[in-house]
Amino acid sequence: MSGERLKRAVVERALAEGFAVIRVAGSDAIPQAADQLEAWLAEGHHGDMDWLEERRDQRADPRKLWSEVRSVVMLGMNYAGEGDPLAMLAEREKAAISLYARRRDYHDVIKGKLKSVAGLLAARGGADVKVFVDTAPVMEKPLAQAAGLGWQGKHTVLVSREHGSWLLLGAIYTTATLPADVPESDHCGSCTRCLDICPTNAFPQPYQLDARRCIAYLTIEHRSHIDVELRPGIGNRVFGCDDCLAVCPWNKFAEAAQETRLALKGELEALPLADLARLDDAAFRALFAGTPVKRTGRDRFIRNVLIAIGNSGRPDLAASAAGLVSDASPLIRAMAAWALIRLDPCAARHVVHSALAAETDPAVRREWLTLPPETDRAA
Repeated sequence: MSGERLKRAVVERALAEGFAVIRVAGSDAIPQAADQLEAWLAEGHHGDMDWLEERRDQRADPRKLWSEVRSVVMLGMNYAGEGDPLAMLAEREKAAISLYARRRDYHDVIKGKLKSVAGLLAARGGADVKVFVDTAPVMEKPLAQAAGLGWQGKHTVLVSREHGSWLLLGAIYTTATLPADVPESDHCGSCTRCLDICPTNAFPQPYQLDARRCIAYLTIEHRSHIDVELRPGIGNRVFGCDDCLAVCPWNKFAEAAQETRLALKGELEALPLADLARLDDAAFRALFAGTPVKRTGRDRFIRNVLIAIGNSGRPDLAASAAGLVSDASPLIRAMAAWALIRLDPCAARHVVHSALAAETDPAVRREWLTLPPETDRAA
């Protein structure tokens, strides 16, 4: 079968599997990626995502990951929702969870569909194939731009003229030589909405992200305590952040996702922070089973919930923080202290001495020591 006919068959199968867009790039399509990646890593913008440093040569060049690859098939699955994805930010007593995470884990959904497309490619073309969904050193966004799915916007996320910022990406590496598509050009123009809306100023300049200040990174990937200067900007976002994606003008062309296996889970909408603060490990796993949230683990998630509680301005949520000052996790104890001090300093003073007497973790102790002394009422 000719490369053109094989490509048509692959596209047909991909669309039948629910992918919104499919394009092809050559294996040598991102020669600039190595230098860009090195510069980004040198700035430390990857934070503690150590895996981005490992196998960096393979990440920047598909041929170094697999020497036999000739073509890279890039596929995008639409996950746009209906309504305003930022509306939940105004409900400070409830949790805002990123749009992609209120669904079945896309890794599982997309990988199965990629295998179907790759299987046809192997059967019809006699080619070897490898499929990837965030599971290997693959630079999906530069490859997607090279293949023509869209372009990396000023927020560094892929933007499509048809689907806005709402595409989940997968890749198929193959030994087949398929006709390459035309790379997409940049259509951001003078717009800076995605940069201007960032609550934590995570973009030192357009097209560059400092993950160490990014709410998505902080609430999902960051394994330690979150810097105090960044906590207020997190608001009630307990897993991920959609701000820079949601304000992109190109989203006006995006239609709501149709893939049923990626349907939004209604039970994860508008969850009260007080309810989430009561989750033990078993309850956390049960609530978020099959979703991306589960991978973060209960301790980091409750850390985020307590930051949201501290930002809520709701003194009635102080009891939720007080109930966690003795939790087994220092991540949780530290943020319980921070939230309690913000919401009810008087209640914090009632427990600070006993908490400090039992506390051995220096980070948790530092949080308690920020409690201001009680003012002299007689003065």
